[in-house]
Parts: sequence; structure tokens; C-alpha cells
Amino acid sequence: MDEAEIRERLEAERDRWLRRRAEHTGDLRGFVDASRDTNADDEHDPEGATIAFERSQVATLVRDADAHLREVDAALARLADGTYGVCERCGSPIAPGRLEARPAARTCVACAG
Repeated sequence: MDEAEIRERLEAERDRWLRRRAEHTGDLRGFVDASRDTNADDEHDPEGATIAFERSQVATLVRDADAHLREVDAALARLADGTYGVCERCGSPIAPGRLEARPAARTCVACAG
């Protein structure tokens, strides 16, 4: 894969995570709004999960999306400085199959384990 193809793949990955983050952020806003507009005691609701629990789960998904976006941005920076595809630990090339599966990979399979 040449640099343009790698950049395109990383930018597509970034777009995917931006969409995912926007979706989860919208869900989180919904939970916050729902808890603000009611005085219900969902902590003792025998029917299932509480709004607080659901809000916590979605907030974690937003943080995960942010982490993935930082990884993709770091991979784009490595591409720009010529170090993309080189293991940050041992300096060996990262296998194309690993980069195919994880475009923002920082380490080779051996160092990841």
C-alpha cells in the first residue's frame, strides 16, 4: 500500500470513529436530559438498569471513541514523519496484515504480546 492509500484508510477510520463518537454523545445527551426532566427514583427500579448506569456505559463509549481518535491521529502523524508501519518498541516493520486489521497499530505483533 502506498502513502496515499494508507492516508485514505486512516482518514476513513477517523471518520468512522467520529461518527461513532457523535452517536454516543447524542445518546449521552439523551440520558442527561432524561434524568434532568424527571424526579423518578431509578436507583430502586426493579425493572432493570438505572439511568445512571446507562449514562455511565455510554460515557465510557465516548471516552473509548476519543482514545481511538487519538490513536488514528497519532498514526497520521507517523505517516507524515515517515515512521508509520515501524514498531515503536523494537523498530521492526509492522506486518501488513496487522496494519490491515489495526491501521493505527504502534507495535509489531511480537511487541504487542
